[in-house]
Amino acid sequence: MDFISKLNAATHQQQSLLCVGLDPDINKFPAELKGKSDAIFTFCKKMIDATADVACAYKPQIAYFAALAAEDQLQAICDYVRKTYPHLPIVLDAKRGDIGATAEQYAREAFERYGADAVTLNPYMGFDSVEPYLEWKDRGAIILCRTSNPGGSDLQFLQVDGVPLYQHVARLVAEKWNRHG
Repeated sequence: MDFISKLNAATHQQQSLLCVGLDPDINKFPAELKGKSDAIFTFCKKMIDATADVACAYKPQIAYFAALAAEDQLQAICDYVRKTYPHLPIVLDAKRGDIGATAEQYAREAFERYGADAVTLNPYMGFDSVEPYLEWKDRGAIILCRTSNPGGSDLQFLQVDGVPLYQHVARLVAEKWNRHG
């Protein structure tokens, strides 16, 4: 099943639009997890199990895992969701955006290594930084247009042909880049 079909089925089945972000900050973990080698996996698993009846997707943020050399726990979390809740999509929150050859490797990482159904992407290096992800026709590419961080306004509200840049990006994605719906 492709990403959009899986997401639509999950939102219908769960009667929810809730995508649960998994941003495991070990400094905020409960005392019983501190110092444990599988603390990140255990914490995320508890979050997943506690929300599985109301979530329509899970979105692990790769930086929280990579910063602690815990990519194995990220992979275990992705495996756990696919095995235990196979109807719920995984959106790898990576905000990748790099030149074509490197983007190809990032796409393989997201879709082959972690088995993500979709990945978040930063389009501000242009179409060639997004194109390798679009070759995976059954997977999703979620393109950032307008972000919620205060500094996003520094660039995203710049005017391009009389409209804010983020709206220009959204139109570009919808009208030209969205090849697979």
